[in-house]
Amino acid sequence: MAIANLKEKPVRVLARLAKQFGVLGWHSMRKDQLIRALVRKAKSRPVVVAGNLRSQAGKSGLRNLFTPLDLGVSRLKESRTAVTVRDAAVTERLQEARDRLSKAKLLTTRPENGRSHRQLRDRIVVMVRGPYWLHAFWEITPQSVSRAQAALGQEWHGAKPILRLIGTELGVPGSASEQVLRDIEVHGSVKNWFIDVRHPPLSCRVEVGYLSASGRFHSLARSNSVSTPPPSQCDTLDAHWGDIVDDCEKIYAMSGGFSSENNTTELQQLFEERLRRPMGPPATRRAGDESGLPLRRDTQFQLQVDAEMMIYGVTQPGAYVTLQGSPVKIRRDGTFRVRLAMPNKRQVIPIVASTSDGVEQQTVVLAVERNTKSMEQSGKDSC
Repeated sequence: MAIANLKEKPVRVLARLAKQFGVLGWHSMRKDQLIRALVRKAKSRPVVVAGNLRSQAGKSGLRNLFTPLDLGVSRLKESRTAVTVRDAAVTERLQEARDRLSKAKLLTTRPENGRSHRQLRDRIVVMVRGPYWLHAFWEITPQSVSRAQAALGQEWHGAKPILRLIGTELGVPGSASEQVLRDIEVHGSVKNWFIDVRHPPLSCRVEVGYLSASGRFHSLARSNSVSTPPPSQCDTLDAHWGDIVDDCEKIYAMSGGFSSENNTTELQQLFEERLRRPMGPPATRRAGDESGLPLRRDTQFQLQVDAEMMIYGVTQPGAYVTLQGSPVKIRRDGTFRVRLAMPNKRQVIPIVASTSDGVEQQTVVLAVERNTKSMEQSGKDSC
């Protein structure tokens, strides 16, 4: 790195040396600037050769022979340090990714805060929330997830948590006509899922488990069998437990709670745990009077029944419709719905629809009869 030696070298060689030794801005420097930068770089680099040899080299004026070696060793150390830091960061990111994948894969149920510390068990319960929606709730123990991992073996790494929707015949689980309708991929840290029903009415049940890449399904729990109503019979009910208290009996019935075909008690247990009240007819409720004494009745038991009916239909958007002579509001899609009282008699109800220009007209007549009869009261001996 002597100035005299550097002056004898062409600019391209000086530029190559400046690039090699890490001189900043070398590509825009002139020859004299490159020489000064190389000299400053040589003086600032640390000495890494053995002390005796370095001392002799300095005394003999051969320091410039060792400077490239110094630079190479120093840059090698810096490169190794950078690689080590980069490898540590990559390893940390890989571990974080593995943790996220593991968390998203595990279906293990965590205990809820504020609830009784009851023992978890493997179960899945399905509720009907309307013609187009099912609501599935499940609990999975860590032991079941471990058994699934052992059963799948090497396939566990590519397995995904799945809700399997299975169509049944007339809501009878285990029938020969059962077929897999579709698999719904879920993730860990959740324990309930809304399932859309694409073609109501539908009789089905749901299984929760793991599906491997080869198509092998390991089931962890199977649900009760339910049947969704036709789209015309009811609307979708609200999604939250606190808001379904008034409709809990209806949802319980649509979900098969009163059906003799369902031999599972999971649905009843789920409703009673969430709503903290007994479900089902009085004869099937587990909660009762602990004293065993008959209840005292100060008034006569009564039952009054009335009825309403819903008339609905569809016509051309913009049409004019009357029911028994009264106009009916038509939605933008041409559908309409009217709620009428249903007295205890025979009724003839004409529905007339006309086009917006009045050129075409069509009439439909409904004949409805209500016949209500009160039966004699009966009682059961409480002794």
